[in-house]
Amino acid sequence: MAKLATESRFASPDDVYQTLIDAHRDLTADQSARLNAKLILLLANHIGDAEVLTEALDLARKGVV
Repeated sequence: MAKLATESRFASPDDVYQTLIDAHRDLTADQSARLNAKLILLLANHIGDAEVLTEALDLARKGVV
């Protein structure tokens, strides 16, 4: 069974964070929310494992509820 990787896997995490921030630059709140939704669906498809995706969703939800 696959397991969600939660350790940083980026050589330069700050650069990745900046790329995410830059993608939202000059977008309205609605456009930003749509960008996030599209990115989530693309990455969920890339993961391609329902158990890993469920683990990620559970972990993310615990961080906001």
